[in-house]
Amino acid sequence: MSGSADAEKQAAAEAAAELAEDGMAVGLGTGSTVAFLLPALAARNLSIHCVATSPATERQAVDLGIEVGPFDGIGRLDIAIDGADQIAPDGWVIKGGGGAHFREKIVAAAADRFVVIADSSKPVDSLTPPVPLELAKFGLAATLRELGQVELRDAPESPDGGVIADYGGPLGDPAELAARLAATPGVVEHGMFPPELVSAVLVGRGDTVERLTIPA
Repeated sequence: MSGSADAEKQAAAEAAAELAEDGMAVGLGTGSTVAFLLPALAARNLSIHCVATSPATERQAVDLGIEVGPFDGIGRLDIAIDGADQIAPDGWVIKGGGGAHFREKIVAAAADRFVVIADSSKPVDSLTPPVPLELAKFGLAATLRELGQVELRDAPESPDGGVIADYGGPLGDPAELAARLAATPGVVEHGMFPPELVSAVLVGRGDTVERLTIPA
């Protein structure tokens, strides 16, 4: 990964950290861009309660002195901040390169504001495969047969016991594919996040941070 990409991720992450305020419940995503978010949040020394989408994020946050607790019993979050693999002009986002998209989507949906942070390589003209999947182990062969062009990752199970895979077939209309994946028995979750779930996108470009407009 280039130093310029890291600098852009850090810039976007630091801008997002400024959105957190004392007393907030904050959802923390997973991945290389969130790795820059956590020190920026810790440096603000806020009184916030956080929920992490992966054990790796939780460990890093706790090591930095950020309060992280279980999601049980919390009905909503004030804000959730996470990275992305691809961001389309119409606001569709593909996430899950790190295999945490099941928890990431639950956290994003529970937040009043879901903020996506990324470097300048993540906005694309149109979404392309692969689309990350989490699949149930029960009936896995049947699920794979139903889905078609899916490749299992050589990766550990998710924290919830799911199998991580990637859909490599035609993407076409994102809404149609998202609906098809969601309706397939055995698919625990897919990595397509619709525009209505995304409140803001902050993209690091060189020395600046650009806020992308999400279509209404």
